[in-house]
Amino acid sequence: MPTISINGSDHPLPQDPRVSLLDFLREHLHLSGTKVGCNQGACGACTVLADGERILSCLALAVQYEGRAITSIEGLGADGQLHPLQQAFIENDGFQCGYCTPGQICSAIGMAAELQRGVPSHVTDDLAAANMAPSHDEVRERMSGNLCRCGAHNGIVAAINEQLAAAGQEAP
Repeated sequence: MPTISINGSDHPLPQDPRVSLLDFLREHLHLSGTKVGCNQGACGACTVLADGERILSCLALAVQYEGRAITSIEGLGADGQLHPLQQAFIENDGFQCGYCTPGQICSAIGMAAELQRGVPSHVTDDLAAANMAPSHDEVRERMSGNLCRCGAHNGIVAAINEQLAAAGQEAP
């Protein structure tokens, strides 16, 4: 039987190939951390990680990820501890209502991996740079696909920058 790994555990794929990854997480596995926002790929609330890369789960079919590793917000912490970025969101007041927070955190983790791989963004100054040190504008650009309607953007960017600095990826 074909399976998909969700937060380190294998699960059989849904029999209906039309089930989105978002619906599979929420309705089949009862993992409610990944949020339903626009259901059109425009808000980022449903962002999860697929093999470490950020994806919009509302636009993905679960069957597309057969044999791959999906990490949702529930899979980030370890041994009952928060992921460091989750803790940074708390310390930097990176959420108000909290609805977009799971998608923001998953997206930021994927963004940090993109920086490590040297993937440029629209505002990257040096496209040939092997190691990118993100500026404030670079972080905002890379996170622009994740909307926050309650105005916690400054706390979100502060939390992300704190974690990038801790990983040695601080701005110049």
